[in-house]
Amino acid sequence: MIRKVSQILCVVMMVLMFISCKNAKQKLQEYVTTYNSTAANFKAEDVTLTTARGYINDDKIELRFETNLEQNAANKTKAESSFPKLLKEMINKDQIPKELVEEGIQFDAYFLADDNTVFVKQVINKESLAELLK
Repeated sequence: MIRKVSQILCVVMMVLMFISCKNAKQKLQEYVTTYNSTAANFKAEDVTLTTARGYINDDKIELRFETNLEQNAANKTKAESSFPKLLKEMINKDQIPKELVEEGIQFDAYFLADDNTVFVKQVINKESLAELLK
């Protein structure tokens, strides 16, 4: 019995060590795959679709938030106010992992109008993370 428990603990420890040894580029790829596979469950005001695209050579992830909002001044003002709050919430819920940002991965997040023009672009990197979380 003790031997079985020891074997199981050993296997668990090896799996944990393997997981923790992933480099930032591997984590970037996994994040993009996971994000896109769960995007259908994403809920946020005015957002109709969200997708992630990874750029391994640039250490960058692009997040796109498509909306049903028409491109006009009133909606742009609303987006400029609400989008940073949405990103802060996503960071706090680990939907945008601080760990990746701290490892040098940059997130370029776009809040888009119904015609795919940009309302707001927010860059999340080591320098901007603290400001965004205020």
